[in-house]
Amino acid sequence: MKILITGVAGFIGHTLAIRLLERGDEVVGVDNLNHYYDVTLKEKRLVRLAAYPRFRFIKLDIADKDSTQALFAAEKFDKVMNLAAQAGVRYSIENPQAYIEANIVGFTNILEGSRHNGVKHLVYASSSSVYGANTKLPFSESDPVDHPISLYAASKKANELMAHCYADLFKLPCTGLRFFTVYGPWGRPDMALFKFTRAILAGEPIQVFNHGNMVRDFTYVDDIIEGVVRVIDNIAAPDPAWRSDTPDPATSYAPYRIYNIGNNNPVKLMRYINALEDCLGKKAIMEMLPMQPGDVPATQADVSRLERDTGFKPATPVEEGIAKFVKWYRDYYQV
Repeated sequence: MKILITGVAGFIGHTLAIRLLERGDEVVGVDNLNHYYDVTLKEKRLVRLAAYPRFRFIKLDIADKDSTQALFAAEKFDKVMNLAAQAGVRYSIENPQAYIEANIVGFTNILEGSRHNGVKHLVYASSSSVYGANTKLPFSESDPVDHPISLYAASKKANELMAHCYADLFKLPCTGLRFFTVYGPWGRPDMALFKFTRAILAGEPIQVFNHGNMVRDFTYVDDIIEGVVRVIDNIAAPDPAWRSDTPDPATSYAPYRIYNIGNNNPVKLMRYINALEDCLGKKAIMEMLPMQPGDVPATQADVSRLERDTGFKPATPVEEGIAKFVKWYRDYYQV
């Protein structure tokens, strides 16, 4: 297949591209290489991808309507994986406009390009953040997600609603994936594991929010990628069991699906830190802080739908995943 990956220089994007290339797909990757975090890391991910002859990179901002439409018209993709987005919950408080441009305007351009150019399946990254103020665990795709607590979360819910419109109006098969706290090698420097590792090795304090009383469904990147690949291959179709008098938000009479991809095994933040300390052979200096605006105390994914429809359930324990990250980190930064 010929597959477009937007945000291909990102953490998940470049890992997914390698997986698809290794199974024989042709991958066209786009990214605007913005400065939200270290561009050098993004460029080194692209160097890895350049080794594959069936990969092409195009520097492009999906918020640029004309360039995006020209790309779709020229390439005629079979399938699209939209990972380009302005990420980060806390940054959305400081710079809301960035989220509107990338996550709303950019996603509209992806929908339009897919609609007009025969894309067989549009898969896109949503987020566990859409569950917002929900406290019933585990989070199910059938739960209402009407109370986001960050603009990032609101933009991701908006993507799900926009995708449903296109699935209904234009019969464009669309699947949204709610990722749960992804970590692993080649990860994002703005995420906790990266920050904790750097600080512990430097003998600096780490910031531990909610005084350590956080629980997360940490999901190793390879598990995320396996789930994504299976979903790309499993084209969304109308659900014959969907009923308008008891509507299920995760499915539809239109070719539309929503899936959680998480480890389904929530871990206390202190266990996560302890596992990292063990791998580094060094204790963390902890600065205990209150909960941050836009954050939630606990997440856990119900992945029964993913397992039922694709036969896959993430299962990598945090101790194993953190050990792989630390090995990569030491090799990459020579520490």
